[in-house]
Amino acid sequence: MLTFRFDGDELHGATARHLALGLAFAWLAGIGRYWDNPRAELLQRLGLGSVAYVLVLSTFLWLLFYPLGPRRWSWLSVAAFIAAVSPPALLYAIPVERFMPLEVARATNFWLLAVVAVWRVALYGVFLRRYPGFRGNRLIVALLLPLVLIVVSLTLLNLEKAVFEIMAGNSENRGTSADGAYEFLVVLSLFSLYAVPVLAPMYAIGIFQARKERSAEAGPAEL
Repeated sequence: MLTFRFDGDELHGATARHLALGLAFAWLAGIGRYWDNPRAELLQRLGLGSVAYVLVLSTFLWLLFYPLGPRRWSWLSVAAFIAAVSPPALLYAIPVERFMPLEVARATNFWLLAVVAVWRVALYGVFLRRYPGFRGNRLIVALLLPLVLIVVSLTLLNLEKAVFEIMAGNSENRGTSADGAYEFLVVLSLFSLYAVPVLAPMYAIGIFQARKERSAEAGPAEL
């Protein structure tokens, strides 16, 4: 999966064992993400938040794109894919702030975030083409709309609680090694807000196209 060597038929044959293996990696990545964060909550330290995130995101994507008329669309296959891209997040478990100055640690965490994000988005784009078979307008919407919503949500949640304190002028707080990554998310969220009015009509057009195709397929079948 992580080397892009998968096809739609393999994904459609995903089983509960595939999902369980992916969730195990998500659990480990979740523990590693917060193991040295003193402000992390219990669910974050136990890694259960990452497992819940995979399941919630999978359900959200499955419901969101079902109206677009995917060629194949199983919740289990979607969840197995989302869980299978969890291992790159283990890079977040590297405690760079322990052996680097704060500024260097911020830059390192930023580039780790960038590498993992690009890797996952590329996998997601290939997934959309090979499994549900999206093309054209529907591929663009399916690729960008969840990313826009996720970026805005992460920025609003601001899990590190450091960026808002810096923006508020709290000079006593030196920040954390994740500040650079979240500052970048703030910038992305501004672009995302402008993207929503464009993607929403494209989503509606995709639903209309799917219904039109289903009607065309049903017509000859009735004849």
